[in-house]
Amino acid sequence: MQVKKVLNNNVLIATHPEFGEVILTGKGIGFGKKTDETITVDRAEKFFVLRDQKEQQQYKQLLDYVDESFIGLMNECMERIEARFQVKLNEHIHVGLTDHLYFAVKRIRQGLDIKNPFLKETELAYPKEYIAAMEIVEWLNDKLNLSIPEGEIGFITLHIHSALTNRKLSEINRHTQLISEMVQLIENSLKITIDRTDVNYLRLIRHFHASIERIQLNQYRPDQQEMLAKVLQEEYPVCYNLAWKLIKIMQQKFQKSVPDAEAVYLTLHLQRLSKQ
Repeated sequence: MQVKKVLNNNVLIATHPEFGEVILTGKGIGFGKKTDETITVDRAEKFFVLRDQKEQQQYKQLLDYVDESFIGLMNECMERIEARFQVKLNEHIHVGLTDHLYFAVKRIRQGLDIKNPFLKETELAYPKEYIAAMEIVEWLNDKLNLSIPEGEIGFITLHIHSALTNRKLSEINRHTQLISEMVQLIENSLKITIDRTDVNYLRLIRHFHASIERIQLNQYRPDQQEMLAKVLQEEYPVCYNLAWKLIKIMQQKFQKSVPDAEAVYLTLHLQRLSKQ
């Protein structure tokens, strides 16, 4: 490979014959290196491709304010996540998670609190990623001699899920916020405070995530639920009408139709919760 630009002592950009522009990381890999100098892959502890020009630019800007030791720590963090899930992460996590954690650590050291209103919903939606994020936080606490607040686990979870599924973090955040809004509507309409540890709440959150995925992918199948819908409408009118309010919110949000059968499933979930 040819050295294109040295970003710091431990990070440089090189031109790879197969992948084009790549970022190489490794202790001292950039020290004394000059543009167009040849370098072999085995010199790097890790290399990754940022194909998106915007992400390349963001990563370069990142290195202007994030110190080298933290960049090294983050690269090790990505390796831990990849080893746990046995997959190659979408490489936008190198920009997103590094930037997020750098400023989170800065705020913690300044004594500022980190709030996460969607922590429980995030844990319920992405349990495997949440456990991985917990382990990352424990590891970072040890490495940085910090006590990272619990709320930060939720934010790291979303970054991990984004990198595993190749979905944009902004999209995942919008879905989490939408579900939180719908839960708020349920509590207000049924005049209840939902126990976030209740198994019925867990089922509802997972149902919402599955519904959103089906709506976006148009994966609903024809479902003969007309008779059951009529029974539920007569038996549980409050929950049935609330189910339709929630459906309309999702339809408006995604600008897609939602089959009538969804009202049946939501009514049953809502009826279980209303018993609280």
